[in-house]
Amino acid sequence: MNELKRYLLGFYGDDFTGSTDAMEALDRYGLKTILFLRIPNKELLNRFRNVDCIGIAGTARAKGLDGMKEELLPIYEFLKTLNPYFVHYKVCSTFDSSPEVGSIGFASDLARNYFNGFTFPLLVAAPNLGRYTIFGNHFAVFNNEVYRLDMHPVMSKHPVTPMNEADLAKHLQEQTNQKVTKVTVRDLETKTAIELIEEEEKSSGITLFDAMNDTHIKKFSEMLWEKRSDQAQFLVGSSGIEYALGDMMKHKNKMDQMDRVVNPSKAEKLFAVSGSVSEVTKMQLDEAEKAGFHLVQIPCELYTDEVKAGQFLETIAQQIEEKKRVVIYTAKGADDPIILNTKKHLIENGVPKDQIGRYIGEMLGIWTKQVLDKVDIRRVIISGGDTSGFVTSNLDIYGLEVLDSIAPGAPLCLAYSESAKYDGLEIALKSGQLGGPAFFNKVFQSGSN
Repeated sequence: MNELKRYLLGFYGDDFTGSTDAMEALDRYGLKTILFLRIPNKELLNRFRNVDCIGIAGTARAKGLDGMKEELLPIYEFLKTLNPYFVHYKVCSTFDSSPEVGSIGFASDLARNYFNGFTFPLLVAAPNLGRYTIFGNHFAVFNNEVYRLDMHPVMSKHPVTPMNEADLAKHLQEQTNQKVTKVTVRDLETKTAIELIEEEEKSSGITLFDAMNDTHIKKFSEMLWEKRSDQAQFLVGSSGIEYALGDMMKHKNKMDQMDRVVNPSKAEKLFAVSGSVSEVTKMQLDEAEKAGFHLVQIPCELYTDEVKAGQFLETIAQQIEEKKRVVIYTAKGADDPIILNTKKHLIENGVPKDQIGRYIGEMLGIWTKQVLDKVDIRRVIISGGDTSGFVTSNLDIYGLEVLDSIAPGAPLCLAYSESAKYDGLEIALKSGQLGGPAFFNKVFQSGSN
């Protein structure tokens, strides 16, 4: 893409695993991408000046409005100064959010102060990930079955932001005063990209686009390309946007052949940490155990007993040397009795109820570093968005690049760290919902062939 004088895309992911999802989508189309875990300075930008796209991973999805504002304003300022063709506020493809926590509407309102335009296009569908939007209603695959979002076995029961409304426009309208309009599958199939732009420009709010298949994604991408200008165009949505942009660049033959920085070599050992309680992760843990991984559940008393925690981590380090593939995990699924026991234990030990998730994440981040400091290991899996953030922070990781596309939305990455010990670490960060049943073993086997 040497003919482009600007970055194609600058994106912000509202959680860590969602950010790697976006990076992996771009990588699949040969778009060289670096994901930063903080706003890069000029020195870092110069170091990675040959990339096509730049991302920044964040945590807005888990924050209230004040926390979101504090995090997003400097991000928006940076992306405005970067001035790529497109700026993307990347959200989960299940759109979990609320007016109080991870508000996508509030994030869009803040963006109005930095990015001009008649309307902000919104695309949540990602057909290749099993995410579909039809006449504004969103659907997601779970265990090979397609569920409307408000009937989804996992997302309808989300512990913080349960999705009880499948109409995304209606759900988003509760989070913003901007008018939310829709472009339906009927519009996509009967109108040209130019006609869609003309219709869209009659609005001055947020326009939700349906998509059921690649044809709809292609029409969306054609519209984006026709609308490009000297000013960055602000977009909202899932990694469906990255797939749309990648497909667009592929068809317009504007990509050079991408050479990877390094290819994964065969792994002798693997350490995994799971803080996710989703049913998908439970299935992955069960499959890992069947494949010969050694699984150890974290006893709840360790969170408040430094001595016992230290002994536990020493044992884990020894088991990594002996058993080679070791997973420590908080729970198997949302119905695991240890969840209530852990909450009870932490509350009794003075941890505020609304801080329990953060407290556990912080401990997992600290413990991961302590284990890695004890063993010689180069490949790690972190399962859970919040857990991923705490782990990468403790390892002084400032950037990630795709090393191998293990599964859609959950790549194995090469880590860039301020610490020599962790610089070059191979790490897979995955959300609870992504990866496929055999994910853990696929990560371990990467580079074996």
